[in-house]
Amino acid sequence: MATTIQNPPAKSPNGDPEENELNGKQMSFLEHLEELRKRLLHSIYAIVIAAGVSFIFADHIYGYLEKPLTDTLIQLHLSTTKLAYSNPVDPLNLYIKLALISGLFFASPYVLLQLWLFISPGLYRNEKRYIWPFVLLTSGLFIFGGFFAYRLAFPPALKFLISYGQRFTPVIMINEYWDLLTTVMLACGVVFELPVLILVLSLFGIVTPKFLIKNFRYAILITAILAAAIIPSNDPMSLFIVWIPLVGLYVLSIGLSWLVYFKKRRAKNDAA
Repeated sequence: MATTIQNPPAKSPNGDPEENELNGKQMSFLEHLEELRKRLLHSIYAIVIAAGVSFIFADHIYGYLEKPLTDTLIQLHLSTTKLAYSNPVDPLNLYIKLALISGLFFASPYVLLQLWLFISPGLYRNEKRYIWPFVLLTSGLFIFGGFFAYRLAFPPALKFLISYGQRFTPVIMINEYWDLLTTVMLACGVVFELPVLILVLSLFGIVTPKFLIKNFRYAILITAILAAAIIPSNDPMSLFIVWIPLVGLYVLSIGLSWLVYFKKRRAKNDAA
């Protein structure tokens, strides 16, 4: 009786061992859309839940966020330390916006995890182990950037601006103050993602440590422009407070890029 032997699957012509390390199946365009919808829904649910919890404590959270302004008004010996509003619905609208922004910050690790899970099917198995460093680094830098803006960057800029109006009676509206504060905090949170961006570009071979070092003087100029765009005043001290950490983040990015380059080179030498 004849025995039928099945042919083994064809190997990759270039013999790339990573070709066999893909963990997952090929997905069609509709399957990609369905996966994207799933991840977006999970992210929205997380933000809504975090926003709902934040809304319960909205008054306490706003009291904490209001502190830079009230401290500045007290330091400048101004007569009022309370913010004003002109529409009865303004406080409620403010607390809703506060809850949404707080929900975004608190849910950012889970949202970034969903982003990673969406792109992970296209990654090699050895690349998927970076999931937790990616989530922790990205969300940590985003949250730290917002805290840095609130604690260090915003108060001196606010004091510089209000000190020019000591001749006048300040009537600071809650919506205007909230928009200014959140703009600075979100801008710092996004800009502090610079090391993650450089890390991703280095993983794809778009930038190298040599390129980053060679263009260091341009990075100093660009970070100075970013600092000026973030800070709402022309106070040199406030600009300096934001600019120095941005330069430090660029130096950290060079170190991360060098680490990626070193690991790629070592892997290539081991395979040779």
